[in-house]
Amino acid sequence: MVNYVWFFLAALFEIGGCYAFYLWLRLGKSAWWIVPALLSLTLFGLILTRVEAAYAGRAYAAYGGIYIVTSLLWLALVEKARPLGSDWLGAALCVLGATVLMLGPRLQQ
Repeated sequence: MVNYVWFFLAALFEIGGCYAFYLWLRLGKSAWWIVPALLSLTLFGLILTRVEAAYAGRAYAAYGGIYIVTSLLWLALVEKARPLGSDWLGAALCVLGATVLMLGPRLQQ
C-alpha cells in the first residue's frame, strides 16, 4: 500500500513539472515557469526511488497505472475538464495491471 502513496506523489510531481513546461511553451506563460518545472521533476525522480521493488523497471511499469489515474484527476481538478467513463474504465484496468505487477510472484535470486 505504501508503494501506491509513493506512486501517487511521484505522479503529482511529474505531472506538475510537465504542466509547468506546458504553461510556458504552449500557453505563453512566463519562462519563470521553468523553475517550478525543474524542481517538480527533480522531486518526482527522488520520490519514485522510494518504491519498494527488486527492480526499477518493474516499479516504473507499475507506476504507469497510477500515473494514468493521477493524470485523470489532474484533468478534472486542475484543468476543469471532465474525464469520460471510458477514461475511468481504462484507468481501472491499468491500476489492476499495476497491482498484478507489484504483487505477482518473484523469482528467487
